[in-house]
Amino acid sequence: MIVQRPLRFRPRRVRLDAVTVPHLVAAVQLCSGDALEANLAAVAREVARATDLGARVVVLPENFAFFGASAERVRLAERVGDANAPVQSALAALARRHGVALIAGGHPEVAPDPKRPFNTLLVVSAAGQVAARYRKRHLFDVELPDGATHHESASTTPGDAVVSVDLEGVRYGMSICYDLRFPEHYRALVDGGAEVLVVSAAFTHTTGKDHFMVLVRARAIENQCWVVTANQWGAHPGSRTTYGHSSIVDPWGTVVAEAGDGPGVICSTIDLDRLREVRRCLPALRHRRR
Repeated sequence: MIVQRPLRFRPRRVRLDAVTVPHLVAAVQLCSGDALEANLAAVAREVARATDLGARVVVLPENFAFFGASAERVRLAERVGDANAPVQSALAALARRHGVALIAGGHPEVAPDPKRPFNTLLVVSAAGQVAARYRKRHLFDVELPDGATHHESASTTPGDAVVSVDLEGVRYGMSICYDLRFPEHYRALVDGGAEVLVVSAAFTHTTGKDHFMVLVRARAIENQCWVVTANQWGAHPGSRTTYGHSSIVDPWGTVVAEAGDGPGVICSTIDLDRLREVRRCLPALRHRRR
């Protein structure tokens, strides 16, 4: 079930091709599996719902197109810029059809080590063009209290760049899942001008129930930024269970929209006046001592 909290601030309006429109962002929560076509069909449905609500930017979770075995990830890895690649062509078509920018987090990209593709987030413009690429920097190598072990580095090559991009007059900074635990990643994004911090995630239920919202609100508060998270929810192949609770948090740390259990969409207006107000009245970023 999707639970959306009421918006607390007036819509901010930006100029776009001489037409004034509200800057509404949506986060999509999915329960993806190992069937590519079924996953892409679910993405298409939820993106259509988001744009019906007026979203100009739509964020997808990590593993949105495929959540399955490592060997299959290698087979599905794409080269960025390949217009005929199944996932990229589907994203481009969706973006053009709905006139919306997509932030599609976490799909395998061909890497120098063919057995360890990058985990790559793509930003696709409303014109269907790849506007930016972010390769996940921090890889999830853990042994959890419930006995589950994850060794992402065995099947994934890490990226080495911090990436942000302008969408609809707002600067978005990119991250994927485990990056959320590394505050220096987000401080680097803010130093580069980020106003909205994006987290495309497949947070495990074990860690998510205790840490996810704490970390999301902390990243918003310490960086005085909007944070938009799109998370996976439910049971996936390989005994993976994810937490859900996709969220949108304002620069004061207030949760203005939050999903519960199940696939769906949440939306909020990105109000940069609110960001400036928070930074003016509590100028912590200016008080930093390097």
